[in-house]
Amino acid sequence: MPNPKRKMSRSRRDKRRAQFNARTKAPSMIVCPNCGTTTLMHRACYNCGYYRGRIVAKTAQKAEE
Repeated sequence: MPNPKRKMSRSRRDKRRAQFNARTKAPSMIVCPNCGTTTLMHRACYNCGYYRGRIVAKTAQKAEE
């Protein structure tokens, strides 16, 4: 069996373990207070383009109007 040549530091080990948990858990979703669709947390709404009460992204619906 191959063995590691050097000891892996605690921070390096814990970074690897944190990435595993991030991949296995479902992303947190919230309801947009402006339009009511579900979106990812800490990101602009894909439907209306609002984030934290103001418009930050142009969407296809806004461009047509």
